Amino acid sequence: MSDKPNILLLMADQFRGDCLGINGHPHVKTPYLDTLALDGVRFQNAYSSSPTCIAARAALFTGLGQKNHGRVGYKDFVPWQYPTTLAGELAQAGYHTQAIGKMHVYPTRNLCGFHNVELHDGCIHTSRKSTIPYCEHQDVTDDYRYWLKNEKGIAADVTDTGMECNSWVARPWIYDEMLHPTNWVVSRSIDFLRRRDRDKPFFMFSSFVRPHPPFDAPQCYFDMYNQMELTSPPVGDWADNETYQTHGRRYNAFVAPPDPELQRQSQVGYYACITHLDHQIGRLIQAMMDHDVLSNTLIIFVSDHGEMLGDHRLVRKSLPYQGSANIPLIIRPQSGWNGSRNTSCNSIVELRDIMPTLLDAAGAEMPARLDGVSLFNAIKGGKTRPMLHGEHEYGQRSNHFVAAETDKYIWFSQTGREQYFDLINDPNECIDLINSPDRQARIDEMRQFLIAELTGRPEGYADGGQLNMGKPTRVVL
Repeated sequence: MSDKPNILLLMADQFRGDCLGINGHPHVKTPYLDTLALDGVRFQNAYSSSPTCIAARAALFTGLGQKNHGRVGYKDFVPWQYPTTLAGELAQAGYHTQAIGKMHVYPTRNLCGFHNVELHDGCIHTSRKSTIPYCEHQDVTDDYRYWLKNEKGIAADVTDTGMECNSWVARPWIYDEMLHPTNWVVSRSIDFLRRRDRDKPFFMFSSFVRPHPPFDAPQCYFDMYNQMELTSPPVGDWADNETYQTHGRRYNAFVAPPDPELQRQSQVGYYACITHLDHQIGRLIQAMMDHDVLSNTLIIFVSDHGEMLGDHRLVRKSLPYQGSANIPLIIRPQSGWNGSRNTSCNSIVELRDIMPTLLDAAGAEMPARLDGVSLFNAIKGGKTRPMLHGEHEYGQRSNHFVAAETDKYIWFSQTGREQYFDLINDPNECIDLINSPDRQARIDEMRQFLIAELTGRPEGYADGGQLNMGKPTRVVL
């Protein structure tokens, strides 16, 4: 047996940083994630620097920031050709590595350094078209879909509820709960505990599509939240109410529905997916107890990005606001950890920090090229970085942000619009202070930080000490 800890990396998709019971959310119930937090450390200022699926996973798997991993937005069918990956480095360090659930890489069956992948990427429309190569179609590549068709018949699909994969529309799952993708990821994770190589420590990446739409948790979770009087999303003094009224009726719009009941249903569906996920994580934890591996397993829970969920009349991700870019991050150390537990850390951290943290825990050699840092120093009271640069290519809404522990500066590269928020006194970003006279020195400091980050980039965003709006954006550098 190895003296190295086992590692379980739990990743959710589109899980907001504030949607944990232990963080004081007024509605969301997450007893199992709360327990992990009580036994570990919560990072309150964790971010996804390019808050969509592919870019976020590039940071997670490579330990690089977006300037170096090259993904500054969402684009399908771009090959993953990174020389070092988290799973690959842990495999070289003697770990048995297994991925289960969402990867969202290309080619779709790219192992990214894992010994094995059991795949479910959710519904990705570009991977369902009849024009793509047979070996890349989800009918072929997706293990969950293949399994569901064996269980329910050749016509069965994850889309049978009628819900769309980027929509605010919500309704309960129509099949048995054990057939839900969230349950499937846990079932396959538990099976890995049975068939793992017991002479090696394991690294298991259990990656869930939910609470990413479709909001389709089993009925009992909808019932739980339908009984509550839910708080309406915050709306800032800067919100675009005109677009909300003209486009909000679209089921897959980037703005929230103007119908209050549809907004409430969306919240119910999202929160239901979170508690369903939490209970399934609890099921996995109990199985780890039965397999006698829980005490010697370091567990990390994180998300790739958040969900606006109606904040400021907006939905989905890709935006610089807290609902989209702020993510949950919990590290629950293995037994024998001599640091404190049930603590909260305010350091600015990002998905790029997961790889060096886990390599540090495994006693593995650090690759020469990493932008992330091990978070064990931050856990012990140290600091990571004073500010973080994030960005996302998003057409006319393409944006950059600078996040610090206390505040945030935002620049929209195509329009030149700037925003500034005091995150201590206004955590929901409702009051835009960009024109506040007493904040100009701080705003300029953060603007200069962004200029330094962008200087030398091929887009020409910054030149001669100033920001240049209207420059063409690039999804892959």
